[in-house]
Amino acid sequence: MSSKPVQPAIEGWFTLSDTPQLIGSQCCGCGTYFFPKQDHYCKNPDCDSTEFQEALLSPRGRIWSYTNACYKPPAPFVAEEPFEPYAIAAVELEKERMTVLGQVVKGVGVEDLKVGMEMELVLETLHETDEDTKVTWKWRPVTDNGGQG
Repeated sequence: MSSKPVQPAIEGWFTLSDTPQLIGSQCCGCGTYFFPKQDHYCKNPDCDSTEFQEALLSPRGRIWSYTNACYKPPAPFVAEEPFEPYAIAAVELEKERMTVLGQVVKGVGVEDLKVGMEMELVLETLHETDEDTKVTWKWRPVTDNGGQG
């Protein structure tokens, strides 16, 4: 990463700490977690609460499902040229009892993934501007050394 200041590609969706976390919300009525943040009404059909508190979500979970994206997404997505397919993982967060869909880090394809595999949230450079480096969150397989193996 360059010496430019690091900024989130989407403000308010994740922390920029050494152990990044997604920023979600939790319903004050039923305890259901949401990502991205929910703040108007609870989407749990058994709850009619409109009160939420911000919640930092677990930085680790296990793959529930995965696939690859073989098409170039439309703007505002910033894709490198030439476009290369990438893996997407649906990761279940045990504490929150929810599944979060997200891109997998560069260099890890569907052939490297397995249902039940432990994943961790990491930050990866999306692109650089003249002023800063924009980062986004992605999933990475957990290995004994704490990173990609």
